[in-house]
Amino acid sequence: MICFPNCKINLGLFVTHRREDGYHDIETVFYPVEPPRHSLQQAAGAADGYTTVLNDVLEIVPAANGITTLHLSGLAVDGEVTSNLVWKAYNLLVQDYGSRIPPLDIYLHKATPMGAGLGGGSADGAYMLRLLNDYCGLNIGKEKLIAYALLLGSDCPFFIVNTPQFATGRGEQMTPVAADLSGYDIRIVCPGIHVSTRDAFAAITPRTAPFDLRNIASLPVSEWKDHITNDFETTVFKIHPELERIKQQLYDAGAVYASMTGTGSAVYGIFPR
Repeated sequence: MICFPNCKINLGLFVTHRREDGYHDIETVFYPVEPPRHSLQQAAGAADGYTTVLNDVLEIVPAANGITTLHLSGLAVDGEVTSNLVWKAYNLLVQDYGSRIPPLDIYLHKATPMGAGLGGGSADGAYMLRLLNDYCGLNIGKEKLIAYALLLGSDCPFFIVNTPQFATGRGEQMTPVAADLSGYDIRIVCPGIHVSTRDAFAAITPRTAPFDLRNIASLPVSEWKDHITNDFETTVFKIHPELERIKQQLYDAGAVYASMTGTGSAVYGIFPR
């Protein structure tokens, strides 16, 4: 059985409160990005010459040697296999469903750049939960899948529902929002710059959200740039000014809205069809 984990972008990202547990409360809209409505440029530079990017590819088949193994291909994946969210998702369900999940050969082909604010790793983990649920006939309901996904990471639950969501808390508290970009093309530039999430949050001064993102559907996309921002841009652009230049290049190329997603370093532009 095979599936194709997609990435996401943040439509606005406001950091509203520093919590006692060390985390921050945010307000954002998670928006799923799927082919053929998006493209990606993996090198910084001009905002033309985009190439189509495929989603990640995740496949499970019966283990050839009776031992569950994770096989990786495509873009290099940092860290040990045991730290991969696909592997963690498999073991999470094995703990509760045991023999109902047979030994598997798991194939993960990475096409979505990691550490770019696109949620690629989170998508892989969430899709693994969904894939195992279907493949093994576990009949796990959506709410319980969301609970499992939250154990993998704060934004993993989004990829269980995989529809536009207004997210608060650490990103795990979600309500549907009527954001619709089906009439636009989304272009993503990922220059391969590593932005430390910890450092990005450490430099943030929380503030009251200047715009209620629950109302994003009532605001024309052409007016987003006057109301919707990513709080991390101020800090990250000072450290990596090339990201600010990429954002401007997207506007120069005709984007009606452009922004960094997450804590970066990917920057996207929304273009009229």
